[in-house]
Amino acid sequence: WSPPHPVSPGECLQVKMNSGILLLPLLGFLPLVIPTCPVPCKCTTTIVDCTSKGLTVAKLPVAFRPSAEIIHLGYNELTSIPDGLFDNLKSLQVVYLQGNPWECNCDILYLRSWLQWQQNRTLYRDVRCSSPAHLQGRIIAYLTEDEIIATCQYWYCVLALLSQLCLFILLFLQGIFIIFIIVYLQKFRRMTAEAQRGNSVQHLTLTAVQNRTGTDQTLAVFPKT
Repeated sequence: WSPPHPVSPGECLQVKMNSGILLLPLLGFLPLVIPTCPVPCKCTTTIVDCTSKGLTVAKLPVAFRPSAEIIHLGYNELTSIPDGLFDNLKSLQVVYLQGNPWECNCDILYLRSWLQWQQNRTLYRDVRCSSPAHLQGRIIAYLTEDEIIATCQYWYCVLALLSQLCLFILLFLQGIFIIFIIVYLQKFRRMTAEAQRGNSVQHLTLTAVQNRTGTDQTLAVFPKT
């Protein structure tokens, strides 16, 4: 038996470098190993099936796998599609969007634009507005931009009206506060004037008393002859 050969720091460094070199090829396969399928959905290499999963806009995945060719988003609770969600999917052929309560307001502009870029719009004839009432049942791909912007302007008008109302209430409260300050200052000035007047009367009374006392004392010292 012979004692183990001591390992020099240089040999340790060499072993670490060799281990790192061996691990580099494995790191290249990590993107293929890490699952990219959204949690509530079922996926294959080219299909992402999220049908009837109760998805809302907030629950939609941030991105889909780049190899996706078919995406099923039908029969969920989607009211719009986040801007740019489908833009980087170069292999994408069709997205099934039927059965969702689409709200045709400002947030629907991206979906409308994406639908209009599709070669076969007939696949999306069942993607229709659920609200507002005057657009209910309309095919989203065939909406005009003015129709959608009109709904945006309505909400902007409501927001502007609420802002003006809040501003009016704020100005009203400021006016009441200013009136209160003015009344308080006038009352304080009146109280100060009365106090000064009282002090003056008291001073004059005290002076008169002192003068009278001095006169009496003089008469006492120099009585009349």
